[in-house]
Amino acid sequence: MHSFTIKDLENLSGIKAHTIRIWEQRYSFLKPNRTGTNIRFYSNDELKTILNVALLNKFGFKISHIDKMNPAEIREKILSLNQQEAQLDRIVNSMIQYMVDLDMEGFENVIDDYISARGIEKTISQIIFPFLEKIGILWLTNHINPGQEHLVTNIIRQKLIVGIEMVRSSVQSDKTVLLFLPEGEYHELSLLFINYMLKSKGVKTIYLGCSIPLSDVEQLAKLKSLIIYIPI
Repeated sequence: MHSFTIKDLENLSGIKAHTIRIWEQRYSFLKPNRTGTNIRFYSNDELKTILNVALLNKFGFKISHIDKMNPAEIREKILSLNQQEAQLDRIVNSMIQYMVDLDMEGFENVIDDYISARGIEKTISQIIFPFLEKIGILWLTNHINPGQEHLVTNIIRQKLIVGIEMVRSSVQSDKTVLLFLPEGEYHELSLLFINYMLKSKGVKTIYLGCSIPLSDVEQLAKLKSLIIYIPI
């Protein structure tokens, strides 16, 4: 079982830590444990609870009413939200929940369903990037298992690679773009997405991948008269 700080809950749910403390005092849906030095920490289940509560509260449900709901009623109310923003938030929250539970089948199914309905580009921009933005701080602060990071990023990477292989464009550009990450950089999801977008616009790409010495890139670019893209 993982443990999360109140700051983690704030980052993932968008609810300020001060408000979370007030909710704990007034309502029963959150019951954190405490360390020997009286610092709060939260379980996977409590993280999922705060994500669900925050979502319902954001879209008009009063906390006092949510507190009286059982888990089945909460799920039913969440599924009944029909605003587009609410649906996107619900999907991102479900991805977080699958990740902390190490349910990679559920995580992958969410992405596959969205790709089938909306395509790769909207999947990346509407749910993948918001998901990565939310959990990025957990990775930086080591509040998430590195294995979880590898599992979810590899799934996303595989979906992008399949999308790149299958993309077809009705237009063709005379440009060729060289894509790479400099030495020491290994997080290539954004670069893969750029590769997909370029190919969808008919631009030819040469994808070198991660941690490439700049001297090697320069030599290749000179030989092929290519544009060099250096991600910031």
